[in-house]
Amino acid sequence: MDLFDKCKNFTRAREVMALGLYPYFRPIESGAGSEVLIHGKKMIMIGSNNYLGLTGHPRVIEAAVEAVRKYGTGCTGSRFLNGTLDIHETLEQKLASFMKREAALCFSTGFQTNQGVLSTIAGKNDLIFTDRADHASIVDGCRLSFGKTVKYRHNDMEDLERVLRSHGDSDNGRLIVTDGVFSMEGDIVQLPRLAELAEKYGARIYLDDAHSIGVLGKHGRGTAEHWNLEDRVDMVMGTFSKSLASLGGFVAGSDQVIHYIKHHARALIFSASMPPSAVATVIACLDILEAEPERLEQLWKNTRKMKSEFDRMGFDTGHSQTPIIPIKIGKDEDCFAFWNLLSEEGIFANPSISPAVPPGEAIIRTSYMATHTDEELDKVLVIFKKLGKRFGLI
Repeated sequence: MDLFDKCKNFTRAREVMALGLYPYFRPIESGAGSEVLIHGKKMIMIGSNNYLGLTGHPRVIEAAVEAVRKYGTGCTGSRFLNGTLDIHETLEQKLASFMKREAALCFSTGFQTNQGVLSTIAGKNDLIFTDRADHASIVDGCRLSFGKTVKYRHNDMEDLERVLRSHGDSDNGRLIVTDGVFSMEGDIVQLPRLAELAEKYGARIYLDDAHSIGVLGKHGRGTAEHWNLEDRVDMVMGTFSKSLASLGGFVAGSDQVIHYIKHHARALIFSASMPPSAVATVIACLDILEAEPERLEQLWKNTRKMKSEFDRMGFDTGHSQTPIIPIKIGKDEDCFAFWNLLSEEGIFANPSISPAVPPGEAIIRTSYMATHTDEELDKVLVIFKKLGKRFGLI
């Protein structure tokens, strides 16, 4: 068998392309605002994770430009050797203070953060308990660790207790790993019960707050602040590519744990560090988040409007509790067809099919920003209502 046979036999994407329904890798010709330009056509963007709408903020852009002027375009090495700038340390100190943790450590991407931390912190005699809906980066981080991974049903605390109990005779280290906000479903982890179980069964908690930082909590600190349980979570991971308008990721926790990760995580030691412009962008976004709480308020105003209107129309939005609002379609071909008509109407949304969601449960994943106008949102609702009736969804 030739190594490339699998490549030759992969025809699914080209078949969809031939039908004119291929929805991925679309080149955008403008910034990541509430409106984007694709092939010269203006489209309302409801497929972005730019929750606070900061990618085009003048202060953020100026901070990035100034960083390039001062430091150049890249660091040319890893954090471990020549790739640590003073602004990397400034950002980590700022993140630790913002998250109310002893220390924080930045990675070049959010994916690498989960991959690097989980593969480092879980040893060969340790157990990792993961939600079945956890992000792919968590799955890969668990695979790279030498620990044993045990999965439990999505956000099902009874099932989590079942698997914890079934390994109750083990003296091994235990880590419960979960998304704070689940990226497809838009629901929030049942952290109060999870924290009780962690304490009962002697497990540590690792919280992936990629879609929670700048979204949940009074100050935007994420899921633990939302539940008022910040002192019950051991490690919090976050990304910069969503609310913080940049690229990269971080983990925050105790000084001892962060120090250990800093000196053992291969994803950090053997990868080039975040470029200066990306670092400066995050610093500026954190300043704006703290100085302009009205952005968070507007995000939730827009979120409540869209969730209530979709539900009122009769769409199935699952258990969404956040700016991520999935519209359940069902069959893959129906999802692609629905997406195609949305696109023709000037709406940019994301179709999600298996394996991102269970087979036969395809969705249009929509997500909202603080900078969406009522006019934009009203247009989205009108078009969804028309298509929802056409497809027999409402």
